[in-house]
Amino acid sequence: MRTAAAIATTVFLWASAFVAIRHVGADVRPGALALGRLLVAAAVLGILVLARRPRWPDRGAWSRLVLCGVAWLGVYNVALNAAERRVDAGTAAMVVNLGPVLIALLAGLFLGEGFPRTLLLGLATAFAGAVLIGVAAAGDAHADPWGVVLCLVAAVGYAVGVVAQKPLLAGADPLAVTFLATLVGAVACLPFAGQLVADVRDPAAAGWVVYLGVGPTALAFTTWAYALARTGAGKLGATTYLVPPLVVVMAWALLDEVPAALALGGGLLCLAGVAVTRARSLTLTSRQGVSWRAERG
Repeated sequence: MRTAAAIATTVFLWASAFVAIRHVGADVRPGALALGRLLVAAAVLGILVLARRPRWPDRGAWSRLVLCGVAWLGVYNVALNAAERRVDAGTAAMVVNLGPVLIALLAGLFLGEGFPRTLLLGLATAFAGAVLIGVAAAGDAHADPWGVVLCLVAAVGYAVGVVAQKPLLAGADPLAVTFLATLVGAVACLPFAGQLVADVRDPAAAGWVVYLGVGPTALAFTTWAYALARTGAGKLGATTYLVPPLVVVMAWALLDEVPAALALGGGLLCLAGVAVTRARSLTLTSRQGVSWRAERG
């Protein structure tokens, strides 16, 4: 139950991030927005770390921590922020969510999670949905092809970061891993410090940066790490296909952005793919930790 709640929290907050980035991105440059978000998140997580004193990763984990922090917290954020200056929030969310396909492939290759048929079928369905979204974006006269490319860069950073993060959670607290990865990402984005000072002068813009740091970063990345420690990377990555439909609804309501009908159809396929990949339920066992069993009946 707690794992399901953590996943739901992550999905909702990440969906809101796409809309917030699209809104504030016109005033705050991509690197500055990434750095501001990470600095806020690091401060919040640092307070929690001091209060809870979690178990830290061992010294041998630093190479994975650096890879996770640079790829996911650094490259992903900067690329996504830049992409959302060129494409609408819903399209960005849908293209970025090619990431779970890459996560499943990398987890099968490097984490020994294998390639269950339900996972592959669900990912193929969701991938088809993402392709439809890409086709819709390509046919949109207002869409910038470079925006789609930047979304793909973000997807790669996301996938590499998740696969690097998964082994870290076997020997350390999710809070500690998230805090250290966030610090690494913030350090990687320090070259944008001058832009941050110049861009975040308006109280409204500062408020959005704080929201992105506290909600979609500090809280959502911690709940993600909590869930990832208790399930497979490929399975959990597939649940983020729920993000694009939420983004479409939020952007429609808050930004008056409505993706093309073909893109909406792709979003429905993404949802269908999630349903297939979640056709197995998570079972907790007292000694073995986490296992998966096929649902019957």
